[in-house]
Amino acid sequence: MDFIEELHKRRTFGIISHPDAGKTTLTEKLLLFGGAIQIAGAVKSNKIKKSATSDFMEIERQRGISVATSVMAFDYRDLKINILDTPGHQDFAEDTYRTLTAVDSVIVVIDVAKGVETQTEKLVSVCRMRNTPIIVFINKLDREGHDAFDLLDEVEQKLGLKVCPLSWPIGMGALFQGVYNMYEEKLCLFNAHGKQTEEETITIKDLNDPLLEKKVGERAKKALVEDTTVVKEVYPEFSREAYLNGEISPVFFGSAINNFGVKELLDCFVEIAPTPLARQTEERLVIPEEDKFSGFVFKIHANMDPKHRDRIAFLRIVSGKFERNTNYLHIRQQKKMKFSNPTAFMADKKSVIDEAFPGDIIGLYDSGNFKIGDTLTEGEQLHFKGIPSFSPEQFRYVNNADPLKTKQLAKGLEQLMDEGVAQLFTREYNGRRIIGTVGALQFDVIQYRLLHEYGASCTYEPLSLYKACWISSKNDKAIKEFCERRKRDMAVDKDGKLVFLAESAWVLQTVKENSLDVEFHFTSEF
Repeated sequence: MDFIEELHKRRTFGIISHPDAGKTTLTEKLLLFGGAIQIAGAVKSNKIKKSATSDFMEIERQRGISVATSVMAFDYRDLKINILDTPGHQDFAEDTYRTLTAVDSVIVVIDVAKGVETQTEKLVSVCRMRNTPIIVFINKLDREGHDAFDLLDEVEQKLGLKVCPLSWPIGMGALFQGVYNMYEEKLCLFNAHGKQTEEETITIKDLNDPLLEKKVGERAKKALVEDTTVVKEVYPEFSREAYLNGEISPVFFGSAINNFGVKELLDCFVEIAPTPLARQTEERLVIPEEDKFSGFVFKIHANMDPKHRDRIAFLRIVSGKFERNTNYLHIRQQKKMKFSNPTAFMADKKSVIDEAFPGDIIGLYDSGNFKIGDTLTEGEQLHFKGIPSFSPEQFRYVNNADPLKTKQLAKGLEQLMDEGVAQLFTREYNGRRIIGTVGALQFDVIQYRLLHEYGASCTYEPLSLYKACWISSKNDKAIKEFCERRKRDMAVDKDGKLVFLAESAWVLQTVKENSLDVEFHFTSEF
């Protein structure tokens, strides 16, 4: 099969939302339809014992939340689909922001009862900056919730999206009867008991068909006819071009836990979703159809398999064909590297591949060569841009609780920091270690993973800091003087760069005014 054909078969998308809207459950059901798994797991359920495929870490199973992005690939209707299930919780948002750089389109999940929540707003604003095509899925229709029109207004106002409903619910909660698919003009009836089976689908071209009344009753039919008439008048008509430019967002309704409305979403998605898109580098625009290979690392996961202590760098292929055992240039280190066992993913299950194409996400075993944002090419000097890095907002001292495990703690901290979820600083004058994170939940995850994956136990001590600032200057003397003057507030990060730890906004402001030759940066990539 030729390269262009393979390229057009790829669809790569991320699923984003506020916590508990049902991202992971939706991912499970998509995998079920794609034939990748036989029984769908659930995040929290009394009846279903199997946990979700994408939540493979022990801490995820315990808490019922996703803490790291997982990648899953499956085949559906001769297409190769890559899903990235992202954490919803804001303490892990930076993982999600980075993931958004590696996808071509996005599905936003909204809970019908809660409507649009804060985290969803933040994530959608990132997508809109990049004009990423968005599909909205309104979930949990088997529960009582907001009126459908109110929800659509809320989506338009809060998220700034222009919506275009492609399906419409009949009833809600206890009276929920099904969904009318306007895209394909089909009626899908909801059966509360047949959870794992195909739903009953009836093709109804005309809503005045007597069969409709027979199936849903007079009242529901009347409401449906009225609603769909309003929808057609108020909302714009669907055009694929407008969707790909990020101007309109199709909306689907359903209930992921009951498997309902998911297949319609998937069928429509594979028809309209974009094929791999071009990416901007500092040098030029890279288009997927190019012959020469290029790609970037957007995530690193330490200890994917705790038995082997392996680190895997996730690489998104942007152009050309990736081949096993071929030399590629690592741009930051300027050295050639080749990979003997690149892997494709199904959450934590891996299989070795010989080749991969633009749009694919592959895992490369890493012994410490990669950082987030690194580029691999066939020789051309390219730097992909737009991969965010964050300034830590919460700080704690980390202490070793078991002196016999000093080595394990050091190794564990080093590897977990490389994932880019937290930063490690060492104070210059007393050598104490400080962890800085974006969210408080990260501390628990680090503590848990150190104990269970590295066998090292640690305790935390509170510390009140305002910001960590990386410093630079064209004048070496100015830096030296600054470090001597502010000795107690200086630290180094894991790469040995100088960091100034400011106790408050006022301190930072004063220091800036007094040291005009020194530049302050809030991220380490300046």
